[in-house]
Amino acid sequence: MRLADLLQFSLHALSANRFRTFLTALGLVIGNASVILVVTISLTSEELILSQIQAIGSNMVYAQYEAGTNTSAPVDSDFVKFDDVEAVRKQFAGRIVAATGVMVNYDRIRFEGKDQDIAVIGSDDQYVKVRNLLLLAGRFMDAGEVHYRQKVAMITEKLAVRMFGSQMNSIGQIIKIRDFQFTVIGTFKERTESMGLSELAAETVLIPITVMRYYVKTERIDPMYVQAINASEVEPLTRDIKTLLESRHRAGARYKVENLGSILAAAQNISIILRIVLVFISAIALLISGIGIMNIMLVTVTERTREIGIRMSIGASRRAVMQQFLIEAVLISVGGGLIGIVIGLAIPITAQYFAEGITIPIAPASVIVAFCVSVGVGLGFGLLPASRASRLNPTEALRYE
Repeated sequence: MRLADLLQFSLHALSANRFRTFLTALGLVIGNASVILVVTISLTSEELILSQIQAIGSNMVYAQYEAGTNTSAPVDSDFVKFDDVEAVRKQFAGRIVAATGVMVNYDRIRFEGKDQDIAVIGSDDQYVKVRNLLLLAGRFMDAGEVHYRQKVAMITEKLAVRMFGSQMNSIGQIIKIRDFQFTVIGTFKERTESMGLSELAAETVLIPITVMRYYVKTERIDPMYVQAINASEVEPLTRDIKTLLESRHRAGARYKVENLGSILAAAQNISIILRIVLVFISAIALLISGIGIMNIMLVTVTERTREIGIRMSIGASRRAVMQQFLIEAVLISVGGGLIGIVIGLAIPITAQYFAEGITIPIAPASVIVAFCVSVGVGLGFGLLPASRASRLNPTEALRYE
């Protein structure tokens, strides 16, 4: 019997019970859609995490004083100094894009009719580059203003709105810090919110570090940021900066020098675990759908026993009977699989129109895997019913009621 005839018989048999065929294929619809969505979610989350980390500061290394030994109490000289920042700039000039230091303090600034505690941080013109800050209005401080200790300030987006009503209105305004007047030259924000995990709070004033050093009793850079020239330099630079800091300070002082690689590795591990869990759930859906196909096909063989007997009695071979039932199982699984693939592709494509600024990648491999799994499920779980149908005795099948 020709393959075209087998396909025709199979399609006719399935169309005779359309609703049952649809319910049987529903498991494949859910399973294949899940496979594609699992891969899509995983790829999207990895790309989103990577972009968020890069937005905080690509190829960034950060260093700060950690502690002294048990036998030596920390002293002022243990802390990271601005001279250490300069040493990093000179020694690693060919390996870094920029290096900067941050000094953090809190002061009371009067606005809205009362004095309020506000974070004041001191840094230099390279801070903007290393931390990848977004300028909202005005401009960033320049090297000349840092060198000549100019009393200029930049303020965060939220503080600008609270104090002056808008970003543009804040430019040129005067704020008083420690009885000194500072001119606001710009407003900014983090490209990616660090949720209070960095030195930048929602309401922060940024001033030249050369001015900040006169406001604090102890010069303490916490942290020092260094941006490597490329990703391959991050790990060796992390080690070299730690060695440099330890060599410039007394024995026993320890320094925490890390990079964002550990954060990225943790995020990737979470993504892998999430992918495994979701794939496991998808596999269960596919397994259940395969069992459903096998169960329905076994019932179908029983229901069509007399039909099988008639076909065999007029010359149909056991192989032809087996092929027909196997094709029916494959048609159910592939049909459900194709619908699942369409749904699995439609959801992320549609979601892109509602998720502004997020690109949702589609992995062609996931579509290929989903289709191959559909064929495999049909063949694997349809084999037993097809084999049982082909082994029926024609004489007993004709007597079946």
